[in-house]
Amino acid sequence: MRLVVPFAAGGSTDVAARILGERMGQTLGQTVVIENRSGSGGLIGADSVAKAPPDGYTVLMATTGLLSIAPHLYPQMPFDPARDFAPVSLAFATDLVITVTNSLPVRTLPEFLRHAKENPGVISYASSGAGTTTHAATELFRLAAGIELLHVPYRGSGPAMNDLVAGNIQLMVDQIASAIGQINDGRIRALAVTGAKRHPLLPDVPTVGEAGLPAAQASSWGGLVAPAQTPADVIGKLNAAVRDAVAQPAVRQRMAGAGADPAASSPAEFANFVRAEREKWGRVVREARITVG
Repeated sequence: MRLVVPFAAGGSTDVAARILGERMGQTLGQTVVIENRSGSGGLIGADSVAKAPPDGYTVLMATTGLLSIAPHLYPQMPFDPARDFAPVSLAFATDLVITVTNSLPVRTLPEFLRHAKENPGVISYASSGAGTTTHAATELFRLAAGIELLHVPYRGSGPAMNDLVAGNIQLMVDQIASAIGQINDGRIRALAVTGAKRHPLLPDVPTVGEAGLPAAQASSWGGLVAPAQTPADVIGKLNAAVRDAVAQPAVRQRMAGAGADPAASSPAEFANFVRAEREKWGRVVREARITVG
């Protein structure tokens, strides 16, 4: 069985897929091979699964960007996210954290908002690329706060984080797993997390809701989908394997260590969740006028 990760090895999605796939293989009684097929923001790997035989032996670790943001950015996608995949289950969610460079004279989110309103369009923010989840999440934050920021897209979160630490840009909304090391080392400041509750890795950092911006709540998530027309009984077996995996304390501990909050859902629940996320991020793309290329 192939579990396609449409991004390079080593990222948070890849790590979560490997942890999940290992346990799923034990449950299903077969080897689950992680296949990294990166390129075009995940579109290449996703397209390969959309066109694979619908027999359950090829599945995709789909993400927020692929299923909920990309449809609003790419009018000529090689596949239809709503039509060409059969939902299996949500697998994990990852809260984001709003961080600033140490040279910025703010220590709380309200202080940052006052500073940004006093200096419209001056503060620059980094993203891991135009149209990515971190880009869209920062625009959601910007719209909720009613502030003006300058977007600086990078080729991945690593180079962006380096420039945040160096003070070349002032703000970054990133996955907690990617930012936690720099936060703990005191090289950047965390102002708020975007989840509904405080994150165990950053217990002293308030949520956006606590800081007065509940409309900025967002998460990055991943879930399994199979090619459309995969038989319902096969989807059921895959769903049971995901549920079993995320119920294991060892799996939960390993995923939490990678910054992911393991989760599971029924196929119908996952389909409804993706639909709601697609509507949410579609509004952000339109209101923020996000474009790529």
